[in-house]
Amino acid sequence: MDESHAKQILEQQVLTVARAVEDKIDDEIAALDRLDLDDLEGLRERRLQQLKKMAEKRSRWLTLGHGEYTEIPEKEFFAAVKASDRVVCHFYRENWPCKVMDKHLSILAKQHIETRFLKIHAEKSPFLTEKLRIIVLPTLALVKNAKVEDYVVGFDELGGTDDFSTEELEERLAKSQVISFEGEASSYPTKSSKTKRSVRQSETADSSDSD
Repeated sequence: MDESHAKQILEQQVLTVARAVEDKIDDEIAALDRLDLDDLEGLRERRLQQLKKMAEKRSRWLTLGHGEYTEIPEKEFFAAVKASDRVVCHFYRENWPCKVMDKHLSILAKQHIETRFLKIHAEKSPFLTEKLRIIVLPTLALVKNAKVEDYVVGFDELGGTDDFSTEELEERLAKSQVISFEGEASSYPTKSSKTKRSVRQSETADSSDSD
């Protein structure tokens, strides 16, 4: 195939795409033209209701502590995961890998207020670490609807080194749908690295041990 012919094919493909986009826009304009004042008022009202609901959600999230990366004691864990639909909880100790994780989670907590970001000192929380089988630190417990759905254990899924980016961690959390994310990760299938464990079940089993 000579260069001239290849160029013609490319131009034809570009033209075809352009026409498809133009047709779509024309259809959307035509649909808007067919709307009467009542339709437009209905659309406006629905949009206002959506904005109101989102504002109410954001207000509730902020009241619950979303938007910040917060350390809590072991005994507050169950109440926290019941109050928020989605929680990322970092089980840590005072070491360099956990400080690296802290840095990234502090950033993500501000970017994803739909999720609550917590940290718990593992060595001071023997009840939780046993119930949730926390062995390697750092470990992130990814909680949805009061159930631990998945775990991020160490840095193995983040390239195996401590120089991973915040975006890499963000994509990993999005794979488990514990944060909202507009990138490709939001469509990835969820694979739990461990069996789901009900937080409610854990709470009822010898809860006096957590004191």
